[in-house]
This record gives sequence, structure tokens and C-alpha cells, in this order.
Amino acid sequence: MASFKKINTKVFARTGPELTPDSIYWKKYSAPVLVKEFGAIDYIDFSPVEPHYFAVTCSVRVQVYNPITKLVTKNLSRFKESAYGGSFRSDGKLLCAGGEESVIRLFDVNTKSLLRIFSGHKASVHRTFFTADNLHIASFSDDKTVAIWDIPNEKQIKSFSEHSDYIRAGAVSPISTDILLSGGYDKHIHMYDARTDKKILSVSHEAPVESLLFLPSGGIFLSAGGTDIKVWDALAGGRLLAKITQHHKTVTCLKIASNGRRILSGSLDRHVKIYDSGTYKTVHSLDYPNAVLSIGISSNDETIVAGMVDGLISVRRREEDVKTEKPQRKKVSYRHSGKNIHTPQVDIVVQEEMKEIMSRHDTCLRKFQYSKALDSVMITYVVSKAPHVTVALMQELIRRQGLKQALSGRDGKSLGSILKFLNKYIGSVRFGRVLLHVADVLMDVYEDKLDELAAEPRKMFSLLAAKLEEEENLILALSELQGKLHMILSAAESTLPAPVKDTQTLEASSAAQKNIILSVA
Repeated sequence: MASFKKINTKVFARTGPELTPDSIYWKKYSAPVLVKEFGAIDYIDFSPVEPHYFAVTCSVRVQVYNPITKLVTKNLSRFKESAYGGSFRSDGKLLCAGGEESVIRLFDVNTKSLLRIFSGHKASVHRTFFTADNLHIASFSDDKTVAIWDIPNEKQIKSFSEHSDYIRAGAVSPISTDILLSGGYDKHIHMYDARTDKKILSVSHEAPVESLLFLPSGGIFLSAGGTDIKVWDALAGGRLLAKITQHHKTVTCLKIASNGRRILSGSLDRHVKIYDSGTYKTVHSLDYPNAVLSIGISSNDETIVAGMVDGLISVRRREEDVKTEKPQRKKVSYRHSGKNIHTPQVDIVVQEEMKEIMSRHDTCLRKFQYSKALDSVMITYVVSKAPHVTVALMQELIRRQGLKQALSGRDGKSLGSILKFLNKYIGSVRFGRVLLHVADVLMDVYEDKLDELAAEPRKMFSLLAAKLEEEENLILALSELQGKLHMILSAAESTLPAPVKDTQTLEASSAAQKNIILSVA
């Protein structure tokens, strides 16, 4: 006797996210540890050298954290007003930071000593970075100027004043000691060459620039502002290579990860997006409890830190793969050695037969009890946790032409539960086609008996009618929108220049036109 074929519930199961190497890689981080600071987190920077401590600039101090213990190891608090943009030098020994006091401070990380104070700006300094040679500091200020400072002499050696509004974003080239980028609230991005003291490139981001980032090659840079991230080719004169629009609120920060193969962006929409630096496509997304102002990631991707607008710092550490331990040697007693040498071996192992348990609705279907089968999938647990099972059974009843039989002769309570299920899921993309057919059959069965029904089912029928009308209006609105889009696309295609034809085709077409003119004449 052939086994009974169960109903196919996989048809309506919700498809999960596609499992990719990137999703596996970025999901290996442990649950976030939250640390509370005073005030919004302005900037986070990781030390390039092990053990990769990270500096958090917040309020009137810069605090250096241990990524393993999540505790503060150094507290740089030589600020009278707010501190901004604390960043490490490439050897991890020095740290520079700006602030509301219009000066740049240089600290020794190990001793917490204040080594230099660079004065000259006339407004707050929001970003400071060491140049590639580690001998100079670039600063970006609200006084609309970019300055380069000589560390040994404690003097300003270059200054650029190309912006007409606050400068809140900047970057230094990873391969050249003389190339700088600045982004301002005037929506412009300027590139400077310190050797010529001139602006060598200028592009418009079309929104106030919040963050800038050089890729490791030094020839491509990214700008973040508004909801967009734009990719520019500096070697091609500032040509726009790509536009990334994955956030729905202002993008606040950019970072490079995985040795330049991945790009991270944080936003006020509480998400950190991760992109492939080759294709600029989103490969993963991290969620946070509040708007993200700054992000940092260690050079080996071991720790990722996000700073939020409410002063929370989220620290995630990569979970190490479980190391395969050596199998422990089994303890053997030699007291009775040789006793069981001739133990007979078992030649045939009989597998235990697992009895397949059939669900209740399949059992009812096997006995052609269609009404009971429908009742078994209308219980609260199945309807709320696994609605695809209920819809799969309805589809099987439609195939067997037993749906009308299953719906007929129902009392007020069971009919109300079916109508409630229809009202909840009839607008679903997965279930809509099947449930529309069920609603149609239900109306045919109870059309002449509506007056005899209880108040609850009649109310449910009215809600179903309103729901169907709402879906119909939505479909009409979407059809109108589709028609408008077709018209816009057709108009755009008609304005495109015609493709250039080869010489023989042009000569043939001109000869044909002459023949037509002569025949008409």
C-alpha cells in the first residue's frame, strides 16, 4: 500500500535571508556590550597596533578603552570644553584631538602627557588626523579653513580657505603625505596638494558633507552626506563612480574594514551597513538601539564599536571558533586484561525503524473528513505561528474540490475564526491568491443565509468587504503609478540620441529617401 502524501506547506513558507559568506562572517560577533558615556559619542578610532585599544571622544575628554575588558585604561581629560575627533598615529603612541577651544592637542597615550598645543584656528576644530609621514597633523575647523601643522616646531605651515561654511569632514591620503580632502556644510568637497598650496580638485556632494574616506589605493574616495554615499575617482578628475543609497536618514560616518575589502557606514536610521569595496553592494547590516554617530573597527575585524547619540557605546567582539580539542585517552584498567579477547563481533546492525507521526489534518484528509481537517488548522497556535499550514490545507481542499463541503454548515464561532483569518492574511503576497478563492466560495455558501447568522460573523463579513475594497483601491493606485512610470520611461528613451550608423547604412538610407522624393514628384 502506497504511503499517504502529506500536504505541501513549503510552498507558502516565508523565505529567509540568503546565506552568504559575508552574512556568516559578520554574524560571528558576540552579543553587544553596552557602555554608557556622558553626551553624544563624537568619534571612535582604533589604535593600529595590538592590542588595538580604541579611543572614544565624548564630552570634555578622550577615553581609551581595552576592547577585551571593555574598561577605560587611559583618560585624557585636559579639555575645558567639548573635545572632537580624537585619532591615533599609525604607531599607536600619540593621539591628537580638536575641540571647542579652537586648538589641537597632542597627547602621549602611554603617559597621558599633553605634549603640544597647536593654536591658530578661530573656531572649533571637529576633525584632526596625522599625515602619512607621522610628522604633521591636518585639522578641519568651523572657521572654514584647513590647516597643516608641523609637530616638532608646533607651528602652522599650510592653510587653505576654500569653503564657505563649516568644515565637519576631512581625510588624509594613505599613500601621500601632501594630499588632503575636506568636506563642508557648503556641500563641496575639495582636494589639496600641500606641495603647490593649491586646490587641485573640487566636486559637489549636493548635501552637507558629514564624513570622508580614502580607499587604501588613494585614488578613490567616498563622501557621506544626507542619505547618500558617493564614490569619486580622484585620478579621473573627480568622476562619480557610484552612488550608494541604502540609508533612509543622514549618513554620519564611514570606515574601512577587512584590509580595504569592505566599507562600513553608520547612520541616524540606527543601522550600520557593510558594502563590498569592489561592487559597492550591501553585503550585511547591523542594527543598533539608537542613532549611530560614529563607528570604529579594528584592523583585524576582531572588534567593532558604534557610538550613539544618547552616549551609549556598543562593543562587539568576534567569537573565536571552537578549537578542536585532542581526544582524551580512554582510561583502561589492566587488572582484567585479556579477559574479553574473544568477544564475538556483531556482523549485522538492525536499524531501529522510526515510526512517522502524521499530523491531525493529514489524518483527517486521509479519511476524507474535510471539515475536521479545516478545524484542526484553525486553532489559535497554528493560525498565529504557522499560517502557511492553514493556507496549504485550503489549497489542498481546493485541489480536491472539497472546500465547499468543508465550509458548509458551520456555527457562528467556527465561521468567525475563518473570517478572522481571511481578514488578517488576505492582503499577504504569499496567501492572497488562495484566500481570494476561499472568500469567493465562502460568499457563495452563505450568501442566502447572512440574515440567519449571528452578529459576530455578519460583522466579520462587513470587515472582509471593506478589506477587499481597500485592496482593490490599492491595486488601482499601483496600476496608475505603473502607467505613469511607463510614460516617463518612454519619454526618457525617446530623448536619447539615436545610435550612430555605419557609412553604408547611411548611404543606403539617403538613396532610399531620394527615390521616395522622386516618385512623389
